[in-house]
Amino acid sequence: MGKISTPDGCNIEIYDCIKVAGSRSAHIGKVISGQVKVNDIVSVSVDVNNRIAASANHTATHLLQKALRIILGSHVEQAGSLVSSERLRFDFTHFAPLSEEEIEKVENIVNEKIFEALPVTINEMPIDEARKKGAMALFGEKYGDYVRVVEIGDYSIELCGGTHLTNTHQVRLFKIISESGISAGVRRIEAITGEAAFTYYKEQDKKIKSISKILKTTPDNIISKIESTMSNIKELSIEIDKMKRAAAGNAAEDILKSAAEISKFKVIVKNAGSMDMNSLRQMGDQIRDKFDGIIVLISDMDEKVNIVATAGKEAVSGGAHCGEIVKAAAAVCGGGGGGKPNSAQAGSKDKSKIDEALKKALEVIKLQLNA
Repeated sequence: MGKISTPDGCNIEIYDCIKVAGSRSAHIGKVISGQVKVNDIVSVSVDVNNRIAASANHTATHLLQKALRIILGSHVEQAGSLVSSERLRFDFTHFAPLSEEEIEKVENIVNEKIFEALPVTINEMPIDEARKKGAMALFGEKYGDYVRVVEIGDYSIELCGGTHLTNTHQVRLFKIISESGISAGVRRIEAITGEAAFTYYKEQDKKIKSISKILKTTPDNIISKIESTMSNIKELSIEIDKMKRAAAGNAAEDILKSAAEISKFKVIVKNAGSMDMNSLRQMGDQIRDKFDGIIVLISDMDEKVNIVATAGKEAVSGGAHCGEIVKAAAAVCGGGGGGKPNSAQAGSKDKSKIDEALKKALEVIKLQLNA
């Protein structure tokens, strides 16, 4: 990021810089005022804040690579990277996800080196001399006879052509925000530094205070409060499940009274009211334990239509197939599903068609039983 300007008022915002033929570089930008002409004498400037932020992330990348080699081993090598003013991304060779403890150790080492205020020195030298000094090079990268060497105190030394700070204390702060795998044997770390890291911690602090307020506790007691709340939720969930089973049992008794007979088999096709899929299955199981026939139950909850069907051995032998029954019924409501001859479930969204779906299920049952 930068700016190119001319004395006669032409201003160009630069947003990228690329290498072209030879050792030259080309600036890519947008003319925002005036007109640029061949042979114009121009002034070139960079966005200082943007450059410093990018430099911080670049220097931190060198600190990170060395820390990874210290914690994980010398097999760690750079497999790719991205450095911007907002963040850094570092890909490296490693065979397993990093544990929380390993991430913390890596993060601590990097911040220790930042707080130690190590000098960052940059020199150009013959490549053989750089190798003798122990400078790390990118695997597979081609280098010329002379190379640019970046040294961070006696901690890190690498071949690098990027922009850097003059002292690690200018990085200010380093925070790893994610660690993930991107391919076999290659992991990726994304991190932030400086002002971005401070902003991250401020946002985390705000979230913790907001959660504490909701839970009516203090940040110091937030973990114990969450644990007790989760324990209460679990106990309440158990009680609710008991109540649902009891309610399903009572409803099952009423539904049993509505059984009809089709071709010598008892059949129940019923709207079970407002009920989620899990409760509907429980009701179906309770009825099946007391009923050797064909059961089709439909319910709706939260704009969802749930359908379950079960059939006894004799009904299946007589031609009943629950998978086909629920598939046909769900299609009426704009959904789908299926299953085995003796058990199936389906779902859909149009609860206005539940009565039609029940009629369809009954039609399919009659066809299957040759009624």
